[in-house]
Amino acid sequence: MSSSLLKRLDQAKQSAQPTPPAPPTPPPVEPPSAPASTARAFALPKIELSEWLKLRKRIVEKIAATFSNAADLPRTPETIQAVRERFIAASAQAHADLMADDLARMEQEVIGELVGFGPLEALLADPTITEVMVNGPAQVYIEQKGKVIETPIKFDDDAHVLRIIERIIKPLGRRVDRKWPMVDARLPDGSRVNVIIPPSALDGPTITIRKFSQKKLTAADLIQFGSLTPEIAEFLRACVIARLNIVVAGGTGSGKTTLLNVLSNFIPNEDRIVTIEDSAELQLAKPHVVRLEARPPDQDGTGRVAIRDLVTNSLRMRPERIIVGEVRSGEALDMLQAMNTGHDGSLTTLHANTPRDAISRLETMALMAGIDFPLKVIREQIAAAIDLIVQQTRLRDGSRRVIQVTEVQGMEGETVVLQDVFRFVDKGLAPDGKVIGEIVPAGIRPKFTPRLQAAGVNLPPEIFGGGIGNINRR
Repeated sequence: MSSSLLKRLDQAKQSAQPTPPAPPTPPPVEPPSAPASTARAFALPKIELSEWLKLRKRIVEKIAATFSNAADLPRTPETIQAVRERFIAASAQAHADLMADDLARMEQEVIGELVGFGPLEALLADPTITEVMVNGPAQVYIEQKGKVIETPIKFDDDAHVLRIIERIIKPLGRRVDRKWPMVDARLPDGSRVNVIIPPSALDGPTITIRKFSQKKLTAADLIQFGSLTPEIAEFLRACVIARLNIVVAGGTGSGKTTLLNVLSNFIPNEDRIVTIEDSAELQLAKPHVVRLEARPPDQDGTGRVAIRDLVTNSLRMRPERIIVGEVRSGEALDMLQAMNTGHDGSLTTLHANTPRDAISRLETMALMAGIDFPLKVIREQIAAAIDLIVQQTRLRDGSRRVIQVTEVQGMEGETVVLQDVFRFVDKGLAPDGKVIGEIVPAGIRPKFTPRLQAAGVNLPPEIFGGGIGNINRR
């Protein structure tokens, strides 16, 4: 081995030594610039990308051959150190004539391949990235600061992506194959993962990872980010304490689960909470929580536990609050029944673009339960069960905001009556592309105000904008 290569290897090894973790600091309003690990992942190596991928594959194969259980290496400091020690010899055998910075990058990528999540390691470690989207081996996108960006990161081939998928789902006992090419899973940090592979995914195995902040966000954080106003936060706190049934509606990636977590922080500590989810992602900072998770069927088609089964079972668990991560199907009817039979203060989310659409979606999902109810009966159930709809959206500048807080007032004829308590007023775009606007009160006190007062919560009239005037019912 040449002396220059030895020198670069020594420099790379020294630069790769871990540094002590910095003390935690509160998150800023605007995310910071990408960490060095992500910047290195985005920077192209000083050799052709195809050559880089081939070299990385050779080094990984050489190191894997030195372990008896290379497919199941545990992610421990001892294993990482063992891989790091083997990297020096393996890179020399693979004739890795790289500059020092590229060699350090290669070492981190190889460690990720053997004990981590491969090319995704740097993206998952970056707190400014909120979503990672793998569209086959040759295309990886991220969402950062509300914008979707294509990265230069590549996988070797379809088999490489499948290996990373297997590493994600194997610890959870999940499976994915040609007979059932879809699976939902989660990472050790709670981030949500969806996988779909060929033949259903035509362009190769696809991975979508929704990352979650390691810091449990509070209402103060959402106010700082501009998602909420202090007045709305205080109003929602009062509604949760008064045990109103609340639905958080919004599109994909609009921040529904984050807001649901924040609302759960307002629940009194003495209440017993049962959470029900397809894939566990709620992060409730409460002492008395029972977490339930749906289960996919086994290979023989048996063993499936659906959300609807868990909602039915939760009623026998003496819950004081039921939180369903998201209603998508017939479990909506069971959720409405629970809300109507003494389980006040329940929370859930659903996909809808407006509060009126949320009512229509609930009607449709209740009909999916397979019980032949007249539509008017279902609407009466919705009007009696739901007290408040909080509409969350991702605006065109990428920011996530609450744009409507709407009371469900009851029925008039066969129509569910909705009344806005707060509504977002869009005033256009600033020169920097940011949306200009504010959420303002509608000037009407909700009909459930006596329930707030009975719970010991007296909100000042200013919260509802007493002098603004009436907004017609819709």
